[in-house]
Amino acid sequence: MLLAFSVAPSGTGRSDGSVHEAVAAAVEVVRASGLPNRTTSMFTEIEGEWDEVFDVVKRATEAVAPFGSRISLVIKADIRPGHDGEIEAKVDRLEDALEARRKLSDE
Repeated sequence: MLLAFSVAPSGTGRSDGSVHEAVAAAVEVVRASGLPNRTTSMFTEIEGEWDEVFDVVKRATEAVAPFGSRISLVIKADIRPGHDGEIEAKVDRLEDALEARRKLSDE
């Protein structure tokens, strides 16, 4: 399973609205899990079996709790049994397709 999630507190009391410290606490949990993962400006992706991935998401969400009075959690999952390494493979296939399109347009 590939899972993308975003977790952030609200009600932080910060005048600038920044949640970077809370997000850092969540990402620290993800990275310590040992599961393949990637963090971008909007989401963190993680790959593994259902129970282990959701355990990490739960613990990452709990890590955000001290930073505000409320937590927002957004989850998107790609559940494809029998496929491992997709956190990299999906992007590799996309890059290959883009390269093929570039070559066609250059002809």
